[in-house]
Amino acid sequence: MEKTIIELLELENKALDFFQIKDFLKLETAEQFKELTEVLDSLEKSLKIIRTKKNKFMAYKNSNLKVGRLIVNKKGFGFVDIEGDTDVYIAKENMNGAIHNDRVIVEITSGKSIDLEGRIVRIVDRKLDNVVGEIYEHKGKYYIDLDDDKLKINVEINQDKLLGAMPGHKVLVHVYKQVHNNNYLGEVLKLIGHKNDPGVDILSIAYKYEIETEFSEAVMKQADSLPSCVLEKEILSRSNHDLRDKMIFTIDGDDTKDIDDAISIELSEDGNYKLGVHIADVSYYVTEGSPLDLSAQDRGTSVYLADRVIPMLPHKLSNGICSLNPGVDRLAITCEMVINKNGKVIDYDIYESVICSRIQMTYKKVNQYLEEGIIPEGYEEYTESLTMMADLASILRASKIRRGYLDFNIDEAKIIVDDNGKAIDVKLRNRGVGENLIEDFMIVANETVASHIYYMSLPFVYRIHGKPNEEKISSFLSFVSVLGHKVHGKIKDINPKTVQGILDELKEVKEFPILSKLLLRSMQKAVYDPTNIGHFGLASDIYTHFTSPIRRYPDTTVHRLLRTYLFQNRMDEETIKYYETNLPYITEHSSYKERQAVECEREVDDMKKAEYMMDHIGEEYEGTISGVMSFGMFVELDNLVEGLVRIDDLKDDFYTYDEVTYSLIGKKNKRGYRLGDRVNVIVKAASKETKTVDFELTKEK
Repeated sequence: MEKTIIELLELENKALDFFQIKDFLKLETAEQFKELTEVLDSLEKSLKIIRTKKNKFMAYKNSNLKVGRLIVNKKGFGFVDIEGDTDVYIAKENMNGAIHNDRVIVEITSGKSIDLEGRIVRIVDRKLDNVVGEIYEHKGKYYIDLDDDKLKINVEINQDKLLGAMPGHKVLVHVYKQVHNNNYLGEVLKLIGHKNDPGVDILSIAYKYEIETEFSEAVMKQADSLPSCVLEKEILSRSNHDLRDKMIFTIDGDDTKDIDDAISIELSEDGNYKLGVHIADVSYYVTEGSPLDLSAQDRGTSVYLADRVIPMLPHKLSNGICSLNPGVDRLAITCEMVINKNGKVIDYDIYESVICSRIQMTYKKVNQYLEEGIIPEGYEEYTESLTMMADLASILRASKIRRGYLDFNIDEAKIIVDDNGKAIDVKLRNRGVGENLIEDFMIVANETVASHIYYMSLPFVYRIHGKPNEEKISSFLSFVSVLGHKVHGKIKDINPKTVQGILDELKEVKEFPILSKLLLRSMQKAVYDPTNIGHFGLASDIYTHFTSPIRRYPDTTVHRLLRTYLFQNRMDEETIKYYETNLPYITEHSSYKERQAVECEREVDDMKKAEYMMDHIGEEYEGTISGVMSFGMFVELDNLVEGLVRIDDLKDDFYTYDEVTYSLIGKKNKRGYRLGDRVNVIVKAASKETKTVDFELTKEK
């Protein structure tokens, strides 16, 4: 009944009363009327429909109300983040008592497309549980100076709840009582360390995002009970797929210690490629429902933060028995594919295997050979395989591009830190042939595994990426036209080829790096889900994550499902019902933990970039204007450090913000600053605490 009511209200462009809904559903008995009343109440409470003041019901999409999460700027204004829809700007005076991270109902008051404004009419949920900050004392009382300056609350901590913390200590605090308005009481749950101790800066951010940095005693006990090497009986049980004599190897970053994937390749007599993708058999050791499994499920993912990894699994597994280290036997799940010269998988097999990686290659050295023809020491016997792999990867990439694969070509920064964790350099990450090769091989393996289970119609974990909102794409194209660029193509019934065409047309314009990021933000976020809708960005009809079970719990779950269905042949009604019940929670929680990890990684990067720039005050750089606002413009340096040039610091003229062209225009000389302009800047200030960098323009534009 719920689904039918929602569909009815979404189709109707007006509010319906109880009797109109009753008549549509053809309800006649008192019991049915009672059930309808209960369902309508439930839908209203779960924010799926709206009850008007006249006691009528309508869908949110047909009203001027939206539901979302409030993101507050430290200046006091904010935006309501509405999933799959345009964000809504909220002025400081329209907050109506809401604070950062509140789930709210917002009324749209003005604007259209990308410039919606509104006011908060109701706070639905306030998730104010644990916070991180620095202890300080004021008039004999103790408070916490919150790390999150968007959170406008005061938290007092009684002396008996300090857990030994003193002023200057960073702490994790549980907020347990609201005293008055935005004044709360809290208690220290964990003393993270003194704010000046090495590593405390990163740990504080990790705790802010609820990322566990330590494993429980039960988890460590189970990890310690596992063998350090593959047992002989385990090898014998996989004697049909003992691949230890095959030329199998890994390609990873220089400092990678948790190695999920290994690869092998052969060329058949008919000219087809036989590609082997061998993935660490984590679910063999991490048994369902065990302390290791429950901990990994809760964490959801490993988190990579500047100089450290906060792993999903203890090191004994992530760097030891599960990691496909060179020269040691390891259990794996292999996806072996026969791929023709058009990039089509014409045959495949998925099975439990035992492998022994010959060598741990690095992207840097693989790229030396594939891009420069230089054979690194120790790689001599692998050159034929690498050449063959590069040929296959180019075939697979061409096939992906033909179907609409989206390459946003967005650069990433690599932060270099010293032994104390201090940022000493910020560089662009190199992405060469080797990195693309591994990506191409992992994608085809993920698609092959996903397709196999999909056509068996069994419960599964898919990696899905929904179709973008047409209004968002339309708004983006309007923005592009304001900048003076014309993009052809229709946006009705949008598909990956359409977006690929937009990217191709913009590739040569000077603002492309910025426009590419803006277009990416117009897309939906990829998530995990038991229902397959395909992956828009990869132009893939059926996709999963199979290739990283050491660091992603959904991949571990995929392995567990493969073992259940394919290796143990358990496809009975009870098993299917069990996974139909449990997979929705696993996928939703994994998606949530992934978002937390991404936000945490971004905040650490911003902090470390600011820390690096603190040692470069007064130095001059060249950069690109990456954003223009009423209060100034953001400039991104070539190493991706971004800073703000405030409008008040533009002394050569009086500048105003032109909303139409998204530029700053001088009153006297009409000279403007706009997106994509190259400018020279001097570092004016940088703050590790606020994670910000301030620039000033040099005298020359």
